[in-house]
Amino acid sequence: MKKTYRGSCHCGAVRYEVDLDLSQGTLKCNCSICTKTRAWLTTVQEDAFRLLSGYADLTEYQFNTKTIHHLFCKHCGVRSFGWGEDSESGRFYAIHISCLDDVLLDDLINAPIGYVDGRQDNWKISPIAIQHL
Repeated sequence: MKKTYRGSCHCGAVRYEVDLDLSQGTLKCNCSICTKTRAWLTTVQEDAFRLLSGYADLTEYQFNTKTIHHLFCKHCGVRSFGWGEDSESGRFYAIHISCLDDVLLDDLINAPIGYVDGRQDNWKISPIAIQHL
């Protein structure tokens, strides 16, 4: 069942709301940035995400194919969400699960985790090794 969660960066300058159902799955990616930051994500469509404050406090980082907009707070450095475009479904938001302020422990424990092979730009399959993610 979808719930509305509030999320933020560490210092609170960036705040958002997102409607999502964690029981529908989360993901971990093996690309270079997700591996280095130990990212745990879920994605939502554009209409499920609302930035409440902090637009001017965000800084963007892109690399490689420059298709994902990795956003982080320019004060505390936390990446609480990012966004990208999918040719099939349009704009999506990647939500960092660890930045959800009001998520219940049971919701986290019961959230299924899938794995994607971002290192090979193959988002449809799981990488061979996932233990380090």
